[in-house]
Amino acid sequence: MSQKRKYLLVVSSQPYTGKTATILGIAHQLRQRGIRLGYAKPIGTCFNDLDTTQDEQDISFITQTLDLSSAQIKSPLVLLNQKTITDALGSQGDSDIDVLDYCNSIEGDLLLVEGAGNLSQGYLFNLSSPEVAEKIDASVLLVVKYDALQIVDQILCAQQMFGDRLLGVTINSIPHDQLDTMTNIIKPFLESRGVDVLGMLPTDRLLQSVSVRELVAQLKANVLCRPDRLDLMVESLTVGAMNVNSALEYFRQRQNMAVVTGGDRTDLQLAALESSTNCLILTGHIPPQQLILARAEDLEIPILTVDFDTLTTVEIVDQAFGTVRLQETIKVECVQQLIEEHFNLDKLLTKIGLN
Repeated sequence: MSQKRKYLLVVSSQPYTGKTATILGIAHQLRQRGIRLGYAKPIGTCFNDLDTTQDEQDISFITQTLDLSSAQIKSPLVLLNQKTITDALGSQGDSDIDVLDYCNSIEGDLLLVEGAGNLSQGYLFNLSSPEVAEKIDASVLLVVKYDALQIVDQILCAQQMFGDRLLGVTINSIPHDQLDTMTNIIKPFLESRGVDVLGMLPTDRLLQSVSVRELVAQLKANVLCRPDRLDLMVESLTVGAMNVNSALEYFRQRQNMAVVTGGDRTDLQLAALESSTNCLILTGHIPPQQLILARAEDLEIPILTVDFDTLTTVEIVDQAFGTVRLQETIKVECVQQLIEEHFNLDKLLTKIGLN
């Protein structure tokens, strides 16, 4: 293992800010420069105690995307779920987990370490992001999602926690009408306080979208047709509950929709299929008419049926936007392009000492 080995811990103050996406985007450029990488994620999360495969899927996806060998990546040290937390509480929170040994067992001249969902998560196991940074002597990159009311406080708080370890911050999902404010007001202020803004990534519709496949999983839906088209991306959600003339006018203004409507609303289903719809979600336990299925087959649009009512369906789909894990190759390619255009990799490498 190289004596010049470095550690970069990528952290965030809240979940779904784009840590994994940032890592994949940066890693793509680092590999092009011939830097041998490793990847570690000490804390994994499992939202469903009955399904512990999500982190395994994440690890597999990252392994394939970054073309890593088994020696360059490892599964999380701790998988957070109700059982692991309860067991830890039962043992009075005592933990003998050695994160330094874990990281040292992974090969690479630069180890990219992904922090937990926020800065305090993992504290019970002595694996919160500030603790991990201290134990492995890592440089830190903070990733935040643009929020005019919160990002400055989040960044200054992280600076207080990490001190000189904090190399800088990348800010994701900046609305286009806020780019001037970010560039001319927020960035100069942060840099006057000693925080380098290494990346400013504008909002991208594709990155906020969700695949039909993911909607099927979230909704536990039945796929009535075109199961071969579940990789279609959905950018917006529309509820078909109006009269068909109003619906047509409304549908024409949207792009790449998922349309939620009752199984008995054949008129709205046809209207949706003739517009920019990538997925039709039917509620009410009423199967669609054969003409709807035939038209959807021709247009290659998946139709799903769900057991939830319309309100619950809408809530589940709405929550999925922007909060699903990065699993689509098309999104990775988008992130790589954004990082290449809007992230100062040379400055990051200089700060790490790999320039």
